[in-house]
Amino acid sequence: MTFDLELILVLGTLVTGLVWLADVIWWRKSRMAAVQEANPGQDKRVAKVAAKAQEPWYVDYAKAFLPVLLIVLVLRSFVAEPFRIPSGSMMPTLLVGDFILVSKSSYGIRLPVVRTRIINTGQPQRGDVAVFRYPANPREDYIKRIVGVPGDRVGFHGKRLYINGEPVPQEVLGIYEGQGSGAVMTGARLMEERINGVSHQVLAWPDRQSAEGEVVVPEGHYFALGDNRDNSNDSRFWGFVPEENLVGRALFIWMHWDHGAREMDFSRLGTRIQ
Repeated sequence: MTFDLELILVLGTLVTGLVWLADVIWWRKSRMAAVQEANPGQDKRVAKVAAKAQEPWYVDYAKAFLPVLLIVLVLRSFVAEPFRIPSGSMMPTLLVGDFILVSKSSYGIRLPVVRTRIINTGQPQRGDVAVFRYPANPREDYIKRIVGVPGDRVGFHGKRLYINGEPVPQEVLGIYEGQGSGAVMTGARLMEERINGVSHQVLAWPDRQSAEGEVVVPEGHYFALGDNRDNSNDSRFWGFVPEENLVGRALFIWMHWDHGAREMDFSRLGTRIQ
């Protein structure tokens, strides 16, 4: 079962906010009036304390949780959101068990739940590692590398990426040696690509067939690839990423816990994603 945490936060903030507001406008005054009616000569400050003591549990809970829910909602919706990497499609850049922080303001400020963009703060650039809602199932988040922006002619031939007819610079580094859950990728060819002046590593198996062809990225869409080229469900198979599906840009790794191997890798903490 998939839980929509953003929707839960919005509903929780709304409910606690309405309870708090109703107490301010009506319920608190009613309690105060009842206390003063029962004790006509009582000092007003003492009456306030007595009214506070009669505060219902749901009002007390609402006042306690409202600021917490509101702060988490604002930070998660407009500043940054944590994600966990569940698969090896972005190896060797991201490993299974990496916990990353994603900037929610890199590609526009959007309203929570409805995800309507209200402020344009930028667009994805070639080479960005971005989180987006999977077009075939928007309730599922994907993370891939943006290699094609609107108007680009993107080709993939012989395990080589081409952008607007030019091959992306690529250098073979050797054979990849995986660790933990990534040990299954040991033996893959480790290569370094350079897009927009930024280098990143990719994996490929020379003896495996892969999808090939060439497409032009339409307006308002992006072409995304996994760095683990022969083990990634990406734009080569299901098409383009619509602009409205963008969630944010991956910034850095803040924790790594490989559940399968049951090990923590402290060396990855703070690693910048590029």
